[in-house]
Amino acid sequence: MTDRSHLHLTVAAVVCYQDKFLLVEEIDKQSGRRVLNQPAGHVEADEDLHSAVCRELYEETGLKLSPSGWLGISQLLAANGHRYVRTNFYFDLHEQPKPHQPLDKDILALHWLSQTELQKHPLPVRSQLVLDAINDFLHGPKLALSLIKSPVSAVPVQK
Repeated sequence: MTDRSHLHLTVAAVVCYQDKFLLVEEIDKQSGRRVLNQPAGHVEADEDLHSAVCRELYEETGLKLSPSGWLGISQLLAANGHRYVRTNFYFDLHEQPKPHQPLDKDILALHWLSQTELQKHPLPVRSQLVLDAINDFLHGPKLALSLIKSPVSAVPVQK
C-alpha cells in the first residue's frame, strides 16, 4: 500500500489589480526565513477547491472575493520530501479592493507588487510556484471555472 501522508492538496490565489499582484509575507516553516507567497493553503476535508481558495484568501488577506477563473495545476516536490499539488485560481480585479488586512497571525504583511518589483524585492518567493503562477496569469491560458466539476456523491450509478 502506498503512503499518502506526504501528499498535499493545496490552492493558491493570484490576485491582480492594475498590474500588481497581492502577496503575503510569511515565515517559511522549513527554512525559518521570511518569504513572499500568494495567499494559499491546504484544502480542508469538508471543502471543494472553490471554497478552499476563497477561505484562504479571506484568512490571509481579509478580502472576500470570488475567483475569475483558474490557471491550472502545479506540483512541487518540497525539500521535506512532500509533494504539493496546487490548483491556482486567479482574481482579476477591476476596482480597488476595500481596505484589508490578514486575519491569520502567521501573515506578517501584505504587498502589492508588479512582476518587476517582485523580481527585485529583497525577500525571496516561497517557491518557484509563486513566479510560475504569475507568469501563467500574464501569459498562459486562463481557464473557466466551469471546467472544475462540483463534488459528486459516491452513490453507485444505476444502469
